[in-house]
Amino acid sequence: MAMAASEIEALIKSALPDAQVTMQDLAGDNDHWGAKVVSSAFKGLSRVKQHQIVYAALRGRMGGELHALALQTAAPE
Repeated sequence: MAMAASEIEALIKSALPDAQVTMQDLAGDNDHWGAKVVSSAFKGLSRVKQHQIVYAALRGRMGGELHALALQTAAPE
């Protein structure tokens, strides 16, 4: 079963309360998502570490309920 954008966003915001999350359904199937996540928690961290934080927030759903997530992360400017 696919994950809704609101569920993905809620999981990310539970781990990163200040996050600004923008979701995009890349294939129109609620199974291939793009997410842009901006959080002050990312300041000074490598892109890899930023992505690891987001994947940890998804609590193991990547590859199962959530098939694909194209991720962009950034600290606020």
